[in-house]
Amino acid sequence: MSYNAPLKDMQFVLNELANLADINALPGCEDATPDTVAAVLEESAKFCGEVIAPLNHAGDKEPSSWKDGEVTTTKGFKEAFRAYADAGWQGVQHPQDFGGQGLPKLVATPCMEMLHGANLSFALVALLSDGAIEALLTAGSDEQKARFLEPLISGQWTGTMNLTEPQAGSDLAAVRTRAEPQGDGTYKVFGTKIFITYGEHDMAENIVHLVLARTPDAPPGVKGISLFIVPKFMINDDGSLDARNDVHCVSIEHKLGIKASPTAVLQFGDHGGAIGTLVGEENRGLEYMFIMMNAARFGVGMQGVGLAEHAYQQAVAFAKDRIQSRDVAGSPGPVAIVNHPDVRRMLMSMRAQTEAARALAYVGAGISDLAHHHPDAETRKANLAVYEYLVPVIKGWSTEMSENVARDGVQVHGGMGFIEETGAAQHYRDAKILTIYEGTTAIQANDLVGRKTVRDGGAVAKGLLAQVDEVVRELRETQSIDFTAIARSLRDGSSALESVVDYMVEFGKSDVRGVYAGSVTYLKLAGIVLGGWQMARAAIVAQKKLDAGEGDAAFYRAKIATARFYADHILSQAMGLRHAITEGAAGVLALDVDQF
Repeated sequence: MSYNAPLKDMQFVLNELANLADINALPGCEDATPDTVAAVLEESAKFCGEVIAPLNHAGDKEPSSWKDGEVTTTKGFKEAFRAYADAGWQGVQHPQDFGGQGLPKLVATPCMEMLHGANLSFALVALLSDGAIEALLTAGSDEQKARFLEPLISGQWTGTMNLTEPQAGSDLAAVRTRAEPQGDGTYKVFGTKIFITYGEHDMAENIVHLVLARTPDAPPGVKGISLFIVPKFMINDDGSLDARNDVHCVSIEHKLGIKASPTAVLQFGDHGGAIGTLVGEENRGLEYMFIMMNAARFGVGMQGVGLAEHAYQQAVAFAKDRIQSRDVAGSPGPVAIVNHPDVRRMLMSMRAQTEAARALAYVGAGISDLAHHHPDAETRKANLAVYEYLVPVIKGWSTEMSENVARDGVQVHGGMGFIEETGAAQHYRDAKILTIYEGTTAIQANDLVGRKTVRDGGAVAKGLLAQVDEVVRELRETQSIDFTAIARSLRDGSSALESVVDYMVEFGKSDVRGVYAGSVTYLKLAGIVLGGWQMARAAIVAQKKLDAGEGDAAFYRAKIATARFYADHILSQAMGLRHAITEGAAGVLALDVDQF
């Protein structure tokens, strides 16, 4: 159950597909030199493989526990987090002004993947802190930045996101937590928040809760939500910790997966009111929280990629070791199951989908860096629009992919996959939550349809498809059976996605229910086609390397073979998905409610 970061593939994607050299040339990204990035990734791989991964199975067997309002995390987590924080890993992508390393998101992304791949439950504490840091960097006052950012970036403190309430799951308009102004710039917060990841733990000195609540005069619905900082311990002017705030963990959840990550029920204000301070302006809390959520959604996409990679590695190791049955083509005796065609099919499917999702996410991270660092304002704006289109795809498609990959990992193990001791089942259980939290796949899909496709008339999507079509043309210039097959599947996929974008734009307002009946399928189609675009680009680069006699020939041949598999087995689904979206709404909506 060991985890080894796929450094060779990560470096290939960074350099050849996400154009690290171009990112390194941006203002503020000068430190991201090839040597520095290689060193960062190697150290991250070593730390995650040697320190974090060994705690993964232990956390599943001996999860965090709650007693009398206090949470004790899995043995070894506290020490591992201190080592993680002391080494500066929490601050890789955060500003140097507050103690971070200031490296581009593109460099932080493989580090993120490694951490999640090594140990999903452990990595969640860092993910939520990253989101809190991003929200405060964008919307916090100078005083709040000075007080909270350095301890969060150093890992001395951790952060949380408090949205959900017992009566308000995904519908934040139903939030009831209230914040009463005290006349001195502070508020007293009262209410209950559920599903709070690392809402209570013993791994850091303080926990900075970012909480959605309503002020007394707030308008109804989402327009009346404000965002507040409510620390676990109050903070003195010199930065030292004071008395315990009136926020308490009344229980933690017993979960299907990610068991070592404490998911808290937090009660605010049972003893007079939890003291909080307003972030930004009143009634703009949801806007600010979306900054945190977008950071977290990208991070959850990377959780999907990391978990899929770990499940794939474990399945490959088992398939090479497990001796079972003769080869269908004939053999003197039983062979390792990796020789059986259907096991090969499953392993190739796991590999191809993971590589495609990794490539799309890293390319997305590079686009985010262009959106934040490019000197030209129009270029920043254009890249931000593309990144925002990609985020729900990266989150939704990568996490659905990870569940499928983890399922196949169990299947490769056969009966042993159903046995907890092998660890394959843990990946399957852990993967399920990824399609749910930080916005379910359906919520990501609704965002992709409404805000990211219909609103701009499909302009961003069509811009991406124009780039896909350029790759199709380049593929056709290479005379080989593999490239001809990849070009054909990618062309069909691009055509299918374009038809669906046109359908969404044409009927997005006149047939809302019909369009949204196909929203998740649209998200899946977008992920498959855009992932196929990256696989095709990888194959082109690999062929050029082979022609030039550069590097590891076996690695490049495997890149082409994996792209061909993806084209034949994954991209080939595109036409069917198109039909399901453009023609399938009637079947989805055919029954009356009482017929179910």
